[in-house]
Amino acid sequence: MRAITITELGGPEVLKLQDAPTPEPGEGEILVDVRVAGVNFMDTGARQNGRADGALPFVPGVEAAGVVRETGPGVGQFKPGDRVAWVYSYGAYAEQVVVPAAVAVPVPDTIDDETAAAIMMQGVTAHHFTTEAYPVKPGDVAVVHAAAGGLGKFVTQLVKQRGGTVIGIVSRSEKVAAARAAGADHVVISTGPDFVDEVRELTGGLGAHVVYDGNGESTFRASMRALRPNGTMLYYGAFIGQVPTISMRELPHSIKICYPVFRDHISTREALLSVTGELFLLVADGRLEVTIGGRYPLAEAGRAHRDIQSRSTTGKLILTIGADVAR
Repeated sequence: MRAITITELGGPEVLKLQDAPTPEPGEGEILVDVRVAGVNFMDTGARQNGRADGALPFVPGVEAAGVVRETGPGVGQFKPGDRVAWVYSYGAYAEQVVVPAAVAVPVPDTIDDETAAAIMMQGVTAHHFTTEAYPVKPGDVAVVHAAAGGLGKFVTQLVKQRGGTVIGIVSRSEKVAAARAAGADHVVISTGPDFVDEVRELTGGLGAHVVYDGNGESTFRASMRALRPNGTMLYYGAFIGQVPTISMRELPHSIKICYPVFRDHISTREALLSVTGELFLLVADGRLEVTIGGRYPLAEAGRAHRDIQSRSTTGKLILTIGADVAR
């Protein structure tokens, strides 16, 4: 069994493909042959700054899809041969991984492995953003940063399904088409705070009802200025640059700032199954499109990290692993 193992923190070069012993599932766990792993900004943060628990060495990646090879004691919901997907369990950058059964969901036959892996983090996050953190209503105007990226395209589609208007922000002209294809009504090219005037113009001077900003400090205050009175900003840029700090007195026009936490949306297994089931159904029905922006073999995880951090990609980046798994 091979896995990307981080023995020291740093740049993409620390992602080393190494031989590792096949893990064994314990109580309540399943051993999975990984077919596809998702690449997320969270992974680059863990590579640079370490896991929250400080563990080192570790295998990165918290999102994947695969096939159950073996079940541990106490697992009744899965059996060998079942297709599963999961999120927020480390070790996805590997040919095999042990995962708590409680975080895995069954993958229906209507969903392929790439889609299953790509939707778990960003799809569930976008669902949280648009249904609970700020429940989008018909007529709402939403500003979506990185609208051509994996998460941005999910948010855009779900805002549109709920009757909202999307102003997508992209970093370069070649990303405009991808944002429009996802459903953005307007697309603004901006890499810093200069999008505010265009948002104001597009909203008749009022500003947006909600801004989804994952860019960190570089756009944080501009996003606040792009809101109308009583508007809401969802900030999710903890893994990009410095975390902004503000005084309460800096909040203009009674705006609200929300830092949405993934686990608050799926705090129970029932919630996890419900949300992922809804997303899988939307995909199967053609109402939610999953765009794969890049496929990389496991050995090229470092290249995937360079690409996602370069902001040159669109859609979801994945590691294709299953063909290398010995059976």
